[in-house]
Amino acid sequence: MIRITVKTISLLSITVALTACASQRPVLYPNMLLDRVGSKVAEQNIDDCMRRAKEYVSSSGSGADVPESATIGAGTGAATGAAGGAIVGHAGRGAAIGAVGGGVAGLTRGLFRGLFRSRKASPAYRNFVDRCLREKGYDPIGWE
Repeated sequence: MIRITVKTISLLSITVALTACASQRPVLYPNMLLDRVGSKVAEQNIDDCMRRAKEYVSSSGSGADVPESATIGAGTGAATGAAGGAIVGHAGRGAAIGAVGGGVAGLTRGLFRGLFRSRKASPAYRNFVDRCLREKGYDPIGWE
């Protein structure tokens, strides 16, 4: 049973990591700099500005509440499992089973919350990236 639970948690964690990467990116107006450097260099500059923005400004929709949900679920499950296990004489086993079940339930809840939340970056994050790109000579016109 524990092996299946570990596999399930690993699979859900990978899914969360992949969905967290799906976010909006700025769109650039085709000015002389973009024409000169090309789209590959422009994408590298966008990546650099987005990395810098992450260092200074948090972006919404990152899935950060998934670990929190898993932790809360594990704690609640452990308490409930211990109480139920105490009734039948196996409090330790009940707590362990409850913690694993609660952790998986919390992880799943956090995953679905993250999946259905908007992937739109915060205004401060977007403004930071746009300003960084303008300072490099690009002309951002929106986000997709």
